[in-house]
Amino acid sequence: MLSAQNRMTRSTDFDATVKHGVRVAQPDLVIHARQVQQISPPKIGLIISKSVGSAVQRHRVARRLRHVARSVLAELESDQVVIRALPSSRDAMSAQLERQLRAGLRRIRQLTGSRG
Repeated sequence: MLSAQNRMTRSTDFDATVKHGVRVAQPDLVIHARQVQQISPPKIGLIISKSVGSAVQRHRVARRLRHVARSVLAELESDQVVIRALPSSRDAMSAQLERQLRAGLRRIRQLTGSRG
């Protein structure tokens, strides 16, 4: 579970990250990330649309992604990250989602020239 300080809750943060951030696609995820100017803990938001499946399937994907996202928090500085689950994510295992998230974040660091 993500702590309250690491959860993105404001729609303006979601919008700014998706609109102005760097986007990387993976087979089951699309990852948007942007660096914020003020020093703050990293924030992670999830977008899981109805195309992923029923409410039960969407909540299962959300739980897996929150667990996976918690494992990468130490690698983020004051970043804002939005993870969009694609329909294929409902059949993906947690380890597969973690590999894709790490690969996506690594690619974002390459594109932006950030540490890592």
